[in-house]
Amino acid sequence: QVQLVESGGGLVQAGGSLRLSCAASGRTFSSYAVGWFRQAPGKEREFVAAINWSGGSTYYADSVKGRFTISRDNAKNTVYLQMNSLKPEDTAVYYCAAKRSLSTVAAGPDPRDYDYWGQGTQVTVSS
Repeated sequence: QVQLVESGGGLVQAGGSLRLSCAASGRTFSSYAVGWFRQAPGKEREFVAAINWSGGSTYYADSVKGRFTISRDNAKNTVYLQMNSLKPEDTAVYYCAAKRSLSTVAAGPDPRDYDYWGQGTQVTVSS
């Protein structure tokens, strides 16, 4: 069982940066692959980025590639999402999700593959 808590959201101007954190409980978090998703009002939940258990494999949605970076610190049970060059269309509630996996490849973009979810953190980018 893993509990996830996101933090780091807020209001930022277009072109600015934010770093989201996903803190996990449990001693075996290093056995979990993690993904970041986002959901804007009236839209479906959208995949953003994923990372495998070791941090050696990452995967990004085309819409954020080159601007966002996912990373993890297993000693701190935390996964990060560094978001640079933010755009108004990045405005959404951002969620982290986890699934138990020791694959060398980052988990995919299907939210149904993930077993645990955080409560979300709001990111608002003003133009």
